[in-house]
Amino acid sequence: MIKTALLFAGQGAQKVGMGRDLTEVYPVAKALFDQANHALGYDLGTLCISGPESDLTRTENAQPAIYLISWVALALLQSRLSAFSFQATAGLSLGEFTALAAAGALSFEDGLKIVRQRGRFMHEACESTQGGMAAIVGLDEASTREVCIATGVTLANLNCPGQIVISGATDPIFAAIQLAQDRGARKAIPLTVAGAYHSPLMASAQPKLAVALAGVPLLPPRVPVIANVTGKPHGSPAEMARLLIDQVTSPVRWEDSIRYLLANGFNRFIELGPGTALSGFMKRIDRSVPVFNVADVPSLEATVLALNSAPEAS
Repeated sequence: MIKTALLFAGQGAQKVGMGRDLTEVYPVAKALFDQANHALGYDLGTLCISGPESDLTRTENAQPAIYLISWVALALLQSRLSAFSFQATAGLSLGEFTALAAAGALSFEDGLKIVRQRGRFMHEACESTQGGMAAIVGLDEASTREVCIATGVTLANLNCPGQIVISGATDPIFAAIQLAQDRGARKAIPLTVAGAYHSPLMASAQPKLAVALAGVPLLPPRVPVIANVTGKPHGSPAEMARLLIDQVTSPVRWEDSIRYLLANGFNRFIELGPGTALSGFMKRIDRSVPVFNVADVPSLEATVLALNSAPEAS
């Protein structure tokens, strides 16, 4: 039996030009771009397609932009495959909101608006602090945790075996990079980001996000949605809101999320949205499991062709 999980991209996947070919070929995509522009009150679609990059990469723009492209990818896949179904969703950081919307826990427009607000709150937190992030390659979680404790930074993303992201104040991050290298990391690389995401330095965003979420109707999801904070399915709408708020300062347990799905019989994954980072993580977690992606016209057509070749699994 085929069990399909949808995976939704997180911040950092954005690039100028994303969605251009989809809107040129598919009226459904153009309609969703127009709907997003109307809901937000500004031209997010043109920002996705034409930039400038400096504006697109701003957190309050990047998050709704990635959400929009991911939603378009899902809508197009569903429009091309009448019998398409999925049994769970998961999303990396902001992608968790897309995953919840895909599962019916919140509407497309509510999700779009909340990630725009979330992005603004996180941008404000970045501006009021001095922080950064770094990727640590080649150290396990226990060793990386020891580096974090010794330098005063925190785990931010546990993406896949051998790749962990740390987050914290600027000087401690550079101290952690040096210590990780001293302890045998193959690479320890500072990331080009606006601040220390998924660390206590983002705490000022949490009460603002709590207020925003209180104004959004949340419903029980139709399929399990894996929470970043726990690596397990969300529960009630109240718990859902709490975990989304906690996620702002907590590590994203992506490897745990995928291993939970694998342990529960999921054997086909589809990454929706710009980039292929999640597909790359999957190959490091379990190379034997098929992963497809939809980000543009060629990848959509390739995925539709592959899924049509196994109609009983759609």
